[in-house]
Amino acid sequence: MKSLLSGLALIGAGLCAPLLPATFAQPVGAPLPPAIPAGRAVPYPGLLTLQVDATDVARHIYRVRETIPVAGPGPMTLSLPKWIPGEHAPTGPINLLAGLVISANGQRLAWVRDTVEMTAFHIVVPPGAEQIELELAQTAPGSGSFSGAAVTPEMLVLKWGGVSLVPAGYAVSGIRIQPSVRLPAGWRFASALDGAATTPQAGGDVTRFAPTTYETLVDSPLYAGSHMRRYDLAPGAPVPVHLNVFADDEAHLAATPAQLDAHRRLVQQATRLFGSQHYDHYDFLLTLDDEIGGVGIEHHRSSENGTGPRYFTDWDATAPDRDLLPHEYAHSWNGKFRRPADLWTPDYTTPMRDSLLWVYEGQTQFWGQVLAARSGLLTRQQVRDSIALMAARLDHEPGRRWRSLQDTTNGEIVNTRNAASGYRSWTRGLDYYAEGALIWLDADTLIRQQTGGKKSLDDFARAFFGIDDGSYVPVTYTFGDVVAALNAVLPHDWAGFLRRRLDGHGPGAPLDGIARGGWRLVYTDQPSALAKAQEALYKYTDFNYSIGLAVGKDDRLSDVRWDGPAFAAGLPTGATLVAVNGVPYDADVLQQAIRDAAAPGAGAIALLVKADNRYRTVSVDYHGGLRYPHLERVPGTPDLLDAVLTPRP
Repeated sequence: MKSLLSGLALIGAGLCAPLLPATFAQPVGAPLPPAIPAGRAVPYPGLLTLQVDATDVARHIYRVRETIPVAGPGPMTLSLPKWIPGEHAPTGPINLLAGLVISANGQRLAWVRDTVEMTAFHIVVPPGAEQIELELAQTAPGSGSFSGAAVTPEMLVLKWGGVSLVPAGYAVSGIRIQPSVRLPAGWRFASALDGAATTPQAGGDVTRFAPTTYETLVDSPLYAGSHMRRYDLAPGAPVPVHLNVFADDEAHLAATPAQLDAHRRLVQQATRLFGSQHYDHYDFLLTLDDEIGGVGIEHHRSSENGTGPRYFTDWDATAPDRDLLPHEYAHSWNGKFRRPADLWTPDYTTPMRDSLLWVYEGQTQFWGQVLAARSGLLTRQQVRDSIALMAARLDHEPGRRWRSLQDTTNGEIVNTRNAASGYRSWTRGLDYYAEGALIWLDADTLIRQQTGGKKSLDDFARAFFGIDDGSYVPVTYTFGDVVAALNAVLPHDWAGFLRRRLDGHGPGAPLDGIARGGWRLVYTDQPSALAKAQEALYKYTDFNYSIGLAVGKDDRLSDVRWDGPAFAAGLPTGATLVAVNGVPYDADVLQQAIRDAAAPGAGAIALLVKADNRYRTVSVDYHGGLRYPHLERVPGTPDLLDAVLTPRP
């Protein structure tokens, strides 16, 4: 008999006979259902109507009526959007849909859910029917999600794609629909939809919008609430831009003139950067609320943004959130207008692929920070501190040893929003955001250096995203298109430049852009002001660069860095930190213990933790003191990073 290893080698080479006996019979499985027809570029006959009653905010329920014209009898498939642009994963909230009843000519029709595509429903249209009618309810949670609804007693988020079914087999751009919504009396709303006409009625005001395509409808969420304020961010401009703010309390809506000026400069700087506007009007939709929660989703003529209630009223404390609006706004150009070819689909059943998210999200992360600095939403020091935090986290990430940055672009599909993954430094999260931003900083400083400051990544942005001013018909791109556009700015081996950073395994994060920009990543025993604000805002304390852990809510270890000192001592993520050197835990106690452990001859740090319903004490053998990341200026070098962050005239 061959050895086990040699046998496995032969099997791998295809040279070994099957191990199963010749008489083995493989069971016959059930056949798969027919594939859902792909969207064809032909108009759907007739106009759909969609009526949403959103007045039941106390019970968080949307009640829906929909009519769909039909061309004749026979089989028909209806589909809820599953792959929604901007969400990068099959996030369609089919789990929230309930109470589905379909009828025609007053008779209830039987429906069968597809056993593979759970968002699809098969029916048979009876003879003589000119339309079918649908009734359903969407149960809306009180907290936000990408494609799910969100409702509180004071505000709501309505995502039309989550409350509607459309005929399969047609491109969403060819399906015409007229939406309407009933809101609680006195509530105000904002949406990018056109032609709003509101009629006061008993039980709630009804607003009907102009007919539009289903593509535009799904791309135009509606925000509403009892406390709302609308700010003009482009006074007198030919293309209107507004900031629509919703809050639980009227006091949270008050923005100072200086704060509004910074938001207005954001619009100006983005337009100067890209040299175009791919919308006829634009609406920032912003909730200031702890219940609906933080969210950021891009749309062509609007964006969904959510922060805590103190965005305006505690301006310094909310600095970590102030690149959110610049990021989502930049997506109107990068992601919505110019879109990766494998992320564009004719319908919302066809799977999307995320291979170019390092451009779509990574470069947008870069522009979000740049525009935040150029507009004054963040100071240049705050942006430098943000870059230091990104760079340090990525530079201490052992997961790159096995997982490339390119593979992290699959992260949304593998594990949507990286839920409950644990040991993120090893599994890696959605690193194409932050590491993508570092790569584009690298590219920008390289262009500036090689051209003596005559060109920059701004030139790429204008040439690549600024085409077809005024159009919001998506234009797709490939890796080769990105390389060609970079070469048009500066001839260089851009394909090799990008692939080395996307496919490599380090060691360490790509920090060349920081170095070429005239700065270096250093560590001191004091956190930056932005780091302090970030910890306070997101309710955690960061010791990642010293003992290798972060402590979150309820004193739980929200992160333990793989191969770090705490990991080596046997600490798991999720454990509760009870005491430090015999003293009940708080952040100051642990900080002092880390300082004391750096003294000559000091012993290990004793941590009492509760994990798996057991208490134990572990000794963390670390003596390097407190370490927090910063960027430090390199004397005698050009400050190209400052040039990147300087506003365009």
